[in-house]
Amino acid sequence: MSQSTRTVRFQGHALFWTGLIPLLILLQLFFPSPVWMALLVGMGGAWLLAYVWVHALAGSLHLEREMRFGWAHVGDRLEERFTLANTGLIPALWVEVTDLSTLPDYHISQVTAVGSNTRYSWKTSQVCSRRGMYTLGPTRLRTGDPLGLFSVSIDIPGFTMLMVMPAIVPLPAIEIAPGGRAGEGRRARPDPIERTVSTRSVRPFQPGDPKRWIHWPLSIRHQQLYVRTFDSTPASDWWIFLDLDKTAQIGEGWNSTEEHAVILAASLADRGLRDGHAVGLAAAGEELVWLRPERTPKQRLDILRALALVKSGNTHLAQLLQSARPELHRGFSLILITPSMDRGWLEPLALLARGRLTPTVLLFEPNSYGAGGEIKSIQSMLASLGMATFVIHRDLLDRPEAHPGHEGEWEWRVTGLGRAIPVRKPADLSWRKVGG
Repeated sequence: MSQSTRTVRFQGHALFWTGLIPLLILLQLFFPSPVWMALLVGMGGAWLLAYVWVHALAGSLHLEREMRFGWAHVGDRLEERFTLANTGLIPALWVEVTDLSTLPDYHISQVTAVGSNTRYSWKTSQVCSRRGMYTLGPTRLRTGDPLGLFSVSIDIPGFTMLMVMPAIVPLPAIEIAPGGRAGEGRRARPDPIERTVSTRSVRPFQPGDPKRWIHWPLSIRHQQLYVRTFDSTPASDWWIFLDLDKTAQIGEGWNSTEEHAVILAASLADRGLRDGHAVGLAAAGEELVWLRPERTPKQRLDILRALALVKSGNTHLAQLLQSARPELHRGFSLILITPSMDRGWLEPLALLARGRLTPTVLLFEPNSYGAGGEIKSIQSMLASLGMATFVIHRDLLDRPEAHPGHEGEWEWRVTGLGRAIPVRKPADLSWRKVGG
C-alpha cells in the first residue's frame, strides 16, 4: 500500500494547554515574572515536542498486510500476517491497529509498539463462520505522543475481496432418482445412443426405474428391490432446485432451513459432478440463480459462488417451478430442496414429472427446527405421485462433521519418541498482499 493512498488526520486533546499558553504570554507582557516565563517555556516546549512527535510518526509508520488463501469455505481458517514498520528516528510507544474488514466474527485489532527504524510482525487467524462476499481491510493506525497532547489516525484504504463458500459435508445415502435413462453408470464415451451392456453394480430401486432392471436374486435374498446399473450408459443430468421463499424458512442463523438448504445444495452438486453428472442450479431468492447443467470443473466453482451469495426472497416455490417448465426437458433428474409445508407447489411439480422429468424431494422436518407442521400429508401425496422423498432432520447438519474446515488447518501426529510430524498441512502457504 503506497503512502500516497493514505489519509492522515491529526487531533489535539489538551485544550487546557492550548488555552493556557496564550494566557501566560499575556501575563508575561503585562506582569513580567520568571514564574510565567518558566511555565511558558516548559509548557510551550512540551506542546511543540508533542506536535513534532506525532507529525514525524505520521510519515514514518507503515503497515503491510498479507493473507493466505484467496477464497474459503465455511469452517476454513483464514490466516493473516501484519508487518508494522517505523522508518523514522522517533519511536511509537503505542500503536492501535484497527481492522475495518466486513468478515463476520473477525476480531483481530490490537495495540502494540514499535521502536525507531524497527519492523514488528505478527500473525492472526480466524475461522470463517458465514458464507458470503466480504472484504479484508481497510485498516486504521492510531498513535500519539507520550504526553497525550496529540494523536494521529492513518487510514490505509487497501482491501481484498474474500469469497466464503458454503460448506460441503458428507451426506447420508440419498439416492437420486434416475432421469429416465437406461441406468446411472459412468460415462465411458460420449454416445447419445442408450445401450444395455455389462452391469457395473446395483442400487436400491427408486420410483421411475424400469422393472426390467430389477436384480431378482439379490432382491429376494435381501427382501428389498435392487436394480442393475450399467457401465457405458451416460449419467442423467441433475437440476438442483433450491426453495428460498422467505415465508417458508424456519430457524435463524446456522440452524435455519435456509443455511441447511444451501449446504445440501452445495454438497449434492459436488457429489453429482464427482459422479459424472452434469449439474445445474435454480434458486429464486433476492435474485434469480439459473445455472444450466454442465459437467466441468468451472461449474462446481460457479455453483458454489452462487450459493455463497444467495438470500431468501419473495418468490414462491410454485412460481419457480412453473417458470422453469420451458427449460426442463425429458431425461433430467430434478432434486428439489424445500422446507415448505404449503401444498401449492405439488401441482407444478407433478406437471413436470408427467413430462418424463424424475423428481427427488428433500423435505425438511419442521418439528426438528422448533416449528409446527404436518409433514406426513406432504409425504403421502408425494408417494402417491411416485416421487422419491427424503426427510431432512436438523440433526443431520448440526453435527461436528457438518462444520468442516480444512483450509488453513494443520494436523499433527506425535511419534513414540515425542516428535510431532505434520499429517496434513494447508495446500497453499504463500502470502498475498491485501489491497495489492
